[in-house]
Amino acid sequence: MTSGTGRRGPYRISIPSRSDPILRQFVEGVGGPLGRHADPGRVAPRWFTVPRVLILITVCSSILAVAAKNPCRLGGWSSPDYFYRACYSDWAELYQSRGFGEGVLPFITPGALFEYPVLLGLLASGTAVLVELAAHGAAPEAKSLLYFDLNAVLLAGVWIMTVLVTMRLSHRRPWDAAIVASAPVIILSGTINWDLWAVLLATAGMLAFARDRPVLAGVLWGLGTAVKLYPVLLLGAVLVLAIRTGRYRPFAAALAGAAGAWLVVNLPFLLRDPNGWAYFLTFSETRDAGFSSGWYVFNALARETGAPVLPPGAINAGAGILFVACCAAVAVLALRAQRRPRLAQLALLIVIAFVLCNKVYSPQYALWLVPLVALAVPRWRVVIAWQLVEVLHWAAVWLYLGGQTSGGPPENNLGLGLYVWAVVAHILATAYVAAVVVVEIRSPSLDAVRRIGIDDPQGGPFDRLPDRFTLRSGRGRRRTGGALPQPPVRAAGGHAPIGWRNGVDATHSRAADAGEPESLPRRSIRAPSTPPAEDHQ
Repeated sequence: MTSGTGRRGPYRISIPSRSDPILRQFVEGVGGPLGRHADPGRVAPRWFTVPRVLILITVCSSILAVAAKNPCRLGGWSSPDYFYRACYSDWAELYQSRGFGEGVLPFITPGALFEYPVLLGLLASGTAVLVELAAHGAAPEAKSLLYFDLNAVLLAGVWIMTVLVTMRLSHRRPWDAAIVASAPVIILSGTINWDLWAVLLATAGMLAFARDRPVLAGVLWGLGTAVKLYPVLLLGAVLVLAIRTGRYRPFAAALAGAAGAWLVVNLPFLLRDPNGWAYFLTFSETRDAGFSSGWYVFNALARETGAPVLPPGAINAGAGILFVACCAAVAVLALRAQRRPRLAQLALLIVIAFVLCNKVYSPQYALWLVPLVALAVPRWRVVIAWQLVEVLHWAAVWLYLGGQTSGGPPENNLGLGLYVWAVVAHILATAYVAAVVVVEIRSPSLDAVRRIGIDDPQGGPFDRLPDRFTLRSGRGRRRTGGALPQPPVRAAGGHAPIGWRNGVDATHSRAADAGEPESLPRRSIRAPSTPPAEDHQ
């Protein structure tokens, strides 16, 4: 069930059941890892190709996501029941409370206020129109159910596309996309809001950048920012790599594309209804700390002890200062590293900093991290540990909200003490993922992606370029050394020298190439000419 093809024929791909110690144990009951004589990427997989298997996994996960909300689908969305049944969804709640069923459409109906960015409001409005066309005259409960189901079907398509884009970005590690296809946090939180649309646009922008199309990447990131704010943060990772390589044109092109796309979406509605357009910004600025953020925990404990609480203005300033400090730390880390970090690693660190420093956190924000984790730190031990804690936090949120917002029975509610521990566990688990990435940036030999000589599959125009500036070597001095052998500098035509295959030194053993244990017999391999840098699995 493995395949990998480049423009010049098939190439070897990494097999997680061989290379990952956790998965190697899990597959023992179904025959164990692939044998030493298997030839992944060179043997025809027949029907079960990597994309088809990933699609099947994603479809099964999508069915589970809807099944998790089935108590509300059958019994209706009402407070506090949807908290205690753990089937809350913004889709049904917004449809009922924002007048979608009566024809009120965010950013289209004059005077309608909506606490989300423009493109997300248009998505919400578009699905509401489709529901009205399909169920005109039906009962409000039936329309609300249809609204949820329609969004769930669209989400399944978005999820599949996100998995396939992640697979393309993974290059010689296509099975890492299974992290996205089977993610428990997406199964449980994907149907809360429209966040996965922003995840798709952010990940697709990374694929465009990896294929040396920075303008298209910027356009996709700009559209993603019009759904949720976080995709614009990926420009920060591009900027750091631009500083280190001295090549600023890709960053400028991506920035121009992002700004242009964002303006095209937002400017008409800003000119038409400035108050309605600005409501999202004013709402975010004036609201108190949101549930599950570190700021909420601080204020909640302060109220319990009688200490002063932080007002929204102080929280906004503190969150901004902390985030800027974290971004500066990421930049220093990247510029001091012996070897230039990968784009996915920097993007993950910046988004984690935003998630942890922000005054608002919702369970669906974990979706933002899933593709970045799959690309930056594709280690199942790390993934399972992080997602297990996120699932526990997800359950704690609903039991706490049932008492705080709906006045549910005390015996059904989670107290502040346990809830605080759940939030702290979520923060520590997310910080643990960031710590693993930092360690691998400082010690590139530990990076699962780079252990076979690959430079940066997502780096696009920065892939295999020499460094122009680092804080280790000083301004104006090239430095390409590192803990691992540095890949050859990319030639003008975009190809690596003969003897390198997809960024992999031909002297590497075939066992290491396929992710097999080093104890297996090694076989010599031929070093074919290198496919273009943008050629991805």
